Amino acid sequence: MQRRKFLTLGAVAAASTVVAPALQAVDHRKEQPDAWKVKNVKAGDIQGVNDALKALYGTNNVEWGKNVKIKAPKVASNGGAVPVDFESKVDCESITLLQDVNPESLVAVFDQNEMTIPKYSVKVKLKQSGSVYAVIKAKDGKLYGAKQSLEVALGGCEG
Repeated sequence: MQRRKFLTLGAVAAASTVVAPALQAVDHRKEQPDAWKVKNVKAGDIQGVNDALKALYGTNNVEWGKNVKIKAPKVASNGGAVPVDFESKVDCESITLLQDVNPESLVAVFDQNEMTIPKYSVKVKLKQSGSVYAVIKAKDGKLYGAKQSLEVALGGCEG
């Protein structure tokens, strides 16, 4: 019995060393620092979002309103914790969340694999009213995105 237990644990340990590197996350702040340095010049201006996408993916050619759903409240009572849900039914390499209000355009990048369900719920801090964007990079290399505008009653950064 002890031998069988030992062999089972050994097999699990060996499998873990093979699978673990495949599941490691990429530190996009370290790998693509230029994407995180992109600043929003003026609230509501999509230029910062476009520049961040260009730095991250090499292009900002996004097909808006296709293959991605984003949901956020129309009016957020507190900008300190705005709930944002986003998902895609398309097989994708990554999902990116951006906004056009705070100084940094890029909020988060979630890498995907065949075992990942591309559906997320996060809370974002927004200093004032603006828009949030969810953009996926599909397996075919195309970018698809969705936008949700919202009003912030009490700013998250100064309120």
